Amino acid sequence: MKIGTNASGLLARPDISTLVSDAVTNEADGFSSWWLAQTGMVDSLSLLALAGQATSEIELGTAVVPTWTRHPEAMAAAALTTQAASGGRLVVGLGLAHQLTVEQWWGMKWERPVKHMSEYLAILDSLLESGTASLKGEVWTLERESPIPTADGRSAGKPLVMLAALGEQMLKMAGRRSDGTILWCVGPKTLADQIVPIIDAAADEAGRPTPRKVCSLPVCVTDDPQPTRDFLGKMLADYANLPSYRAMLDIEGVHGLGELSLVGPEDEVSAGLDAISAAGATDFTAVVIGDANGTDRSLELLKSYASA
Repeated sequence: MKIGTNASGLLARPDISTLVSDAVTNEADGFSSWWLAQTGMVDSLSLLALAGQATSEIELGTAVVPTWTRHPEAMAAAALTTQAASGGRLVVGLGLAHQLTVEQWWGMKWERPVKHMSEYLAILDSLLESGTASLKGEVWTLERESPIPTADGRSAGKPLVMLAALGEQMLKMAGRRSDGTILWCVGPKTLADQIVPIIDAAADEAGRPTPRKVCSLPVCVTDDPQPTRDFLGKMLADYANLPSYRAMLDIEGVHGLGELSLVGPEDEVSAGLDAISAAGATDFTAVVIGDANGTDRSLELLKSYASA
Protein backbone atom coordinates (compact mmCIF):
# COMPACT_ATOMS: atom_id res chain seq x y z
CA MET A 1 0.00 0.00 0.00
CA LYS A 2 1.41 3.36 -1.06
CA ILE A 3 1.36 6.22 1.44
CA GLY A 4 0.47 9.76 0.42
CA THR A 5 -0.96 12.82 2.12
CA ASN A 6 -4.19 14.77 1.81
CA ALA A 7 -3.50 18.47 2.36
CA SER A 8 -7.15 19.54 2.42
CA GLY A 9 -6.85 20.52 6.07
CA LEU A 10 -4.67 23.44 4.98
CA LEU A 11 -7.64 24.91 3.13
CA ALA A 12 -9.04 26.19 6.44
CA ARG A 13 -6.48 29.01 6.07
CA PRO A 14 -5.69 28.84 2.36
CA ASP A 15 -2.33 30.27 1.39
CA ILE A 16 -1.05 29.37 -2.06
CA SER A 17 2.64 29.45 -1.11
CA THR A 18 2.03 27.26 1.94
CA LEU A 19 0.10 24.71 -0.13
CA VAL A 20 2.74 24.48 -2.85
CA SER A 21 5.48 24.26 -0.23
CA ASP A 22 3.63 21.39 1.43
CA ALA A 23 3.60 19.47 -1.86
CA VAL A 24 7.34 20.08 -2.27
CA THR A 25 8.03 18.90 1.29
CA ASN A 26 5.93 15.78 0.86
CA GLU A 27 7.80 14.86 -2.30
CA ALA A 28 11.14 15.33 -0.50
CA ASP A 29 9.86 13.15 2.36
CA GLY A 30 9.19 10.28 -0.01
CA PHE A 31 5.39 10.25 -0.04
CA SER A 32 3.85 8.79 -3.19
CA SER A 33 1.03 11.28 -3.71
CA TRP A 34 -0.40 14.63 -2.62
CA TRP A 35 -4.14 15.30 -2.74
CA LEU A 36 -6.37 18.33 -2.42
CA ALA A 37 -10.14 18.70 -2.16
CA GLN A 38 -12.19 21.25 -4.07
CA THR A 39 -13.54 23.38 -1.24
CA GLY A 40 -13.88 27.08 -0.58
CA MET A 41 -12.23 29.58 -2.90
CA VAL A 42 -9.10 27.58 -3.83
CA ASP A 43 -9.39 25.88 -7.21
CA SER A 44 -7.78 22.49 -6.66
CA LEU A 45 -6.75 21.84 -10.27
CA SER A 46 -5.14 25.28 -10.58
CA LEU A 47 -3.28 24.69 -7.34
CA LEU A 48 -2.09 21.28 -8.54
CA ALA A 49 -0.78 22.89 -11.72
CA LEU A 50 1.35 25.19 -9.55
CA ALA A 51 2.48 22.26 -7.42
CA GLY A 52 3.31 20.34 -10.58
CA GLN A 53 5.69 23.09 -11.64
CA ALA A 54 7.42 23.00 -8.25
CA THR A 55 7.76 19.19 -8.01
CA SER A 56 8.98 16.48 -10.35
CA GLU A 57 7.82 13.02 -9.19
CA ILE A 58 4.99 13.03 -6.68
CA GLU A 59 1.52 12.12 -7.96
CA LEU A 60 -1.01 14.95 -7.68
CA GLY A 61 -4.71 14.33 -7.22
CA THR A 62 -8.03 16.02 -6.54
CA ALA A 63 -10.01 14.44 -3.71
CA VAL A 64 -12.46 15.40 -5.02
CA VAL A 65 -13.92 17.91 -7.49
CA PRO A 66 -17.75 17.95 -7.56
CA THR A 67 -19.29 17.61 -11.00
CA TRP A 68 -22.43 19.69 -10.56
CA THR A 69 -20.78 23.10 -10.72
CA ARG A 70 -18.40 22.44 -13.62
CA HIS A 71 -19.37 21.33 -17.12
CA PRO A 72 -17.27 18.36 -18.28
CA GLU A 73 -15.69 20.54 -20.97
CA ALA A 74 -14.46 22.99 -18.32
CA MET A 75 -13.27 20.09 -16.16
CA ALA A 76 -11.37 18.57 -19.07
CA ALA A 77 -9.72 21.87 -19.96
CA ALA A 78 -8.50 22.41 -16.41
CA ALA A 79 -7.39 18.79 -16.05
CA LEU A 80 -5.46 18.71 -19.34
CA THR A 81 -3.75 22.01 -18.48
CA THR A 82 -2.72 20.63 -15.08
CA GLN A 83 -1.62 17.34 -16.63
CA ALA A 84 0.66 19.21 -19.03
CA ALA A 85 1.99 21.49 -16.28
CA SER A 86 2.81 18.52 -14.03
CA GLY A 87 4.41 16.34 -16.68
CA GLY A 88 1.68 13.69 -16.58
CA ARG A 89 1.22 13.15 -12.83
CA LEU A 90 -2.45 14.10 -12.36
CA VAL A 91 -5.32 12.05 -10.96
CA VAL A 92 -8.69 13.66 -11.61
CA GLY A 93 -10.83 12.65 -8.66
CA LEU A 94 -14.53 13.31 -9.31
CA GLY A 95 -17.49 13.18 -6.98
CA LEU A 96 -21.24 13.77 -7.02
CA ALA A 97 -21.10 15.69 -3.71
CA HIS A 98 -24.35 15.30 -1.72
CA GLN A 99 -28.02 16.17 -2.12
CA LEU A 100 -27.77 18.67 0.75
CA THR A 101 -24.84 20.46 -0.91
CA VAL A 102 -26.35 20.46 -4.38
CA GLU A 103 -29.74 21.75 -3.34
CA GLN A 104 -28.94 24.09 -0.43
CA TRP A 105 -25.59 25.54 -1.52
CA TRP A 106 -25.96 25.63 -5.27
CA GLY A 107 -29.72 25.74 -5.71
CA MET A 108 -29.69 22.86 -8.19
CA LYS A 109 -31.91 19.80 -8.38
CA TRP A 110 -30.52 16.48 -7.16
CA GLU A 111 -31.88 14.37 -10.00
CA ARG A 112 -30.67 11.09 -11.55
CA PRO A 113 -27.19 11.22 -9.97
CA VAL A 114 -26.05 7.96 -11.57
CA LYS A 115 -27.13 9.11 -15.04
CA HIS A 116 -25.52 12.48 -14.29
CA MET A 117 -22.15 10.84 -13.57
CA SER A 118 -22.39 8.31 -16.41
CA GLU A 119 -22.85 11.01 -19.05
CA TYR A 120 -20.33 13.28 -17.38
CA LEU A 121 -17.70 10.55 -17.43
CA ALA A 122 -18.42 9.72 -21.09
CA ILE A 123 -17.80 13.31 -22.20
CA LEU A 124 -14.83 13.83 -19.90
CA ASP A 125 -13.08 10.60 -20.91
CA SER A 126 -13.43 11.40 -24.60
CA LEU A 127 -12.07 14.93 -24.15
CA LEU A 128 -9.14 13.76 -22.04
CA GLU A 129 -8.29 11.09 -24.59
CA SER A 130 -8.61 13.01 -27.84
CA GLY A 131 -9.92 16.55 -27.27
CA THR A 132 -13.19 15.57 -28.95
CA ALA A 133 -16.65 14.73 -27.64
CA SER A 134 -19.98 13.99 -29.26
CA LEU A 135 -22.86 13.30 -26.91
CA LYS A 136 -26.40 14.60 -26.71
CA GLY A 137 -27.42 13.24 -23.35
CA GLU A 138 -30.29 13.60 -20.95
CA VAL A 139 -28.14 15.55 -18.49
CA TRP A 140 -24.96 16.62 -20.30
CA THR A 141 -24.41 17.50 -23.96
CA LEU A 142 -21.31 18.46 -25.92
CA GLU A 143 -20.20 18.59 -29.55
CA ARG A 144 -16.57 19.67 -29.47
CA GLU A 145 -13.18 19.21 -31.07
CA SER A 146 -10.11 21.05 -29.73
CA PRO A 147 -6.35 20.49 -29.56
CA ILE A 148 -4.96 19.11 -26.30
CA PRO A 149 -2.42 21.34 -24.49
CA THR A 150 1.23 20.29 -24.45
CA ALA A 151 4.32 21.40 -22.54
CA ASP A 152 7.39 22.21 -24.64
CA GLY A 153 5.64 20.56 -27.55
CA ARG A 154 5.22 17.21 -25.73
CA SER A 155 1.97 15.58 -24.77
CA ALA A 156 1.63 14.45 -21.16
CA GLY A 157 -0.98 11.82 -22.03
CA LYS A 158 -4.35 11.25 -20.49
CA PRO A 159 -4.61 11.84 -16.73
CA LEU A 160 -5.97 9.10 -14.50
CA VAL A 161 -9.63 9.45 -13.53
CA MET A 162 -11.11 8.12 -10.29
CA LEU A 163 -14.58 8.38 -8.81
CA ALA A 164 -15.68 8.98 -5.24
CA ALA A 165 -17.76 5.80 -5.03
CA LEU A 166 -19.39 4.16 -2.02
CA GLY A 167 -22.71 2.67 -3.15
CA GLU A 168 -23.09 -0.32 -5.44
CA GLN A 169 -24.02 1.54 -8.63
CA MET A 170 -21.19 4.05 -8.37
CA LEU A 171 -18.66 1.37 -7.42
CA LYS A 172 -19.65 -0.66 -10.48
CA MET A 173 -19.26 2.42 -12.69
CA ALA A 174 -15.87 3.16 -11.15
CA GLY A 175 -14.72 -0.41 -11.79
CA ARG A 176 -15.97 -0.57 -15.36
CA ARG A 177 -15.01 2.91 -16.51
CA SER A 178 -12.37 4.53 -14.30
CA ASP A 179 -8.97 3.95 -12.73
CA GLY A 180 -10.32 3.49 -9.22
CA THR A 181 -12.14 5.05 -6.30
CA ILE A 182 -11.28 7.75 -3.76
CA LEU A 183 -12.68 7.01 -0.30
CA TRP A 184 -13.57 8.99 2.82
CA CYS A 185 -15.26 7.73 6.01
CA VAL A 186 -14.20 4.21 5.06
CA GLY A 187 -12.27 1.77 7.25
CA PRO A 188 -11.01 -1.80 6.84
CA LYS A 189 -14.33 -3.55 7.38
CA THR A 190 -16.08 -1.44 4.74
CA LEU A 191 -13.19 -1.93 2.34
CA ALA A 192 -13.25 -5.70 2.72
CA ASP A 193 -17.03 -6.17 2.78
CA GLN A 194 -18.29 -3.44 0.43
CA ILE A 195 -15.73 -1.55 -1.63
CA VAL A 196 -13.19 -4.08 -2.85
CA PRO A 197 -15.52 -6.94 -3.86
CA ILE A 198 -17.86 -4.74 -5.90
CA ILE A 199 -15.32 -2.55 -7.70
CA ASP A 200 -12.93 -5.42 -8.46
CA ALA A 201 -15.70 -7.64 -9.83
CA ALA A 202 -16.94 -4.81 -12.07
CA ALA A 203 -13.44 -4.16 -13.42
CA ASP A 204 -12.88 -7.85 -14.03
CA GLU A 205 -16.18 -8.19 -15.94
CA ALA A 206 -15.19 -5.22 -18.10
CA GLY A 207 -11.73 -6.63 -18.78
CA ARG A 208 -10.03 -3.71 -17.06
CA PRO A 209 -7.01 -3.74 -14.74
CA THR A 210 -7.64 -4.04 -11.02
CA PRO A 211 -8.69 -0.53 -9.93
CA ARG A 212 -6.98 1.48 -7.25
CA LYS A 213 -8.69 2.12 -3.91
CA VAL A 214 -7.43 5.34 -2.35
CA CYS A 215 -8.40 5.45 1.33
CA SER A 216 -8.10 8.71 3.28
CA LEU A 217 -8.51 9.28 7.02
CA PRO A 218 -7.19 11.65 9.68
CA VAL A 219 -3.98 10.44 11.35
CA CYS A 220 -2.55 11.59 14.66
CA VAL A 221 0.25 9.82 16.54
CA THR A 222 -0.17 10.74 20.20
CA ASP A 223 0.00 9.24 23.68
CA ASP A 224 -3.17 11.10 24.67
CA PRO A 225 -5.68 10.15 21.97
CA GLN A 226 -8.99 11.18 23.54
CA PRO A 227 -8.70 14.97 23.07
CA THR A 228 -7.85 14.47 19.40
CA ARG A 229 -10.72 12.00 18.92
CA ASP A 230 -13.10 14.44 20.60
CA PHE A 231 -11.83 17.27 18.38
CA LEU A 232 -12.22 15.20 15.19
CA GLY A 233 -15.65 13.98 16.24
CA LYS A 234 -16.85 17.54 16.74
CA MET A 235 -15.08 19.15 13.77
CA LEU A 236 -16.18 16.45 11.30
CA ALA A 237 -19.60 15.75 12.83
CA ASP A 238 -21.49 16.70 9.66
CA TYR A 239 -20.13 13.69 7.79
CA ALA A 240 -21.93 11.33 10.16
CA ASN A 241 -25.26 12.84 9.05
CA LEU A 242 -24.78 12.55 5.29
CA PRO A 243 -26.56 9.40 4.05
CA SER A 244 -23.74 8.00 1.90
CA TYR A 245 -21.16 8.36 4.66
CA ARG A 246 -23.59 7.27 7.37
CA ALA A 247 -24.02 3.96 5.58
CA MET A 248 -20.25 3.39 5.52
CA LEU A 249 -19.83 4.33 9.18
CA ASP A 250 -22.62 1.91 10.08
CA ILE A 251 -20.79 -0.91 8.28
CA GLU A 252 -17.71 0.01 10.31
CA GLY A 253 -19.77 0.01 13.51
CA VAL A 254 -18.78 3.54 14.59
CA HIS A 255 -20.68 6.78 15.04
CA GLY A 256 -18.23 9.16 13.36
CA LEU A 257 -14.71 10.05 12.31
CA GLY A 258 -13.56 10.56 15.86
CA GLU A 259 -13.71 6.79 16.30
CA LEU A 260 -12.69 5.78 12.77
CA SER A 261 -9.58 7.97 12.49
CA LEU A 262 -6.12 6.53 13.16
CA VAL A 263 -5.32 8.15 16.50
CA GLY A 264 -2.98 6.80 19.18
CA PRO A 265 0.65 5.80 19.75
CA GLU A 266 2.85 4.50 16.95
CA ASP A 267 1.97 0.83 17.32
CA GLU A 268 -1.78 1.48 17.19
CA VAL A 269 -1.59 3.73 14.14
CA SER A 270 0.69 1.24 12.36
CA ALA A 271 -1.78 -1.55 13.16
CA GLY A 272 -4.57 0.57 11.70
CA LEU A 273 -2.59 1.08 8.50
CA ASP A 274 -1.87 -2.65 8.34
CA ALA A 275 -5.58 -3.40 8.62
CA ILE A 276 -6.47 -0.98 5.83
CA SER A 277 -3.79 -2.49 3.60
CA ALA A 278 -4.92 -6.04 4.35
CA ALA A 279 -8.50 -5.07 3.49
CA GLY A 280 -7.46 -4.14 -0.05
CA ALA A 281 -6.56 -0.45 -0.16
CA THR A 282 -3.86 0.26 -2.73
CA ASP A 283 -3.17 3.76 -1.40
CA PHE A 284 -3.60 5.53 1.91
CA THR A 285 -3.59 9.34 2.02
CA ALA A 286 -3.29 10.77 5.50
CA VAL A 287 -4.93 13.95 6.68
CA VAL A 288 -2.25 14.70 9.27
CA ILE A 289 -3.62 16.12 12.52
CA GLY A 290 -1.43 17.54 15.26
CA ASP A 291 -1.85 17.02 18.99
CA ALA A 292 -0.57 19.43 21.64
CA ASN A 293 2.98 18.67 20.48
CA GLY A 294 2.39 19.15 16.77
CA THR A 295 2.54 16.79 13.80
CA ASP A 296 6.17 15.58 13.89
CA ARG A 297 5.44 12.11 15.32
CA SER A 298 2.64 11.52 12.84
CA LEU A 299 4.80 12.50 9.88
CA GLU A 300 7.72 10.39 11.06
CA LEU A 301 5.51 7.34 11.48
CA LEU A 302 4.01 7.81 8.03
CA LYS A 303 7.43 8.32 6.42
CA SER A 304 8.75 5.20 8.11
CA TYR A 305 5.71 3.20 7.03
CA ALA A 306 6.03 4.47 3.46
CA SER A 307 9.71 3.61 3.22
CA ALA A 308 9.10 0.11 4.60
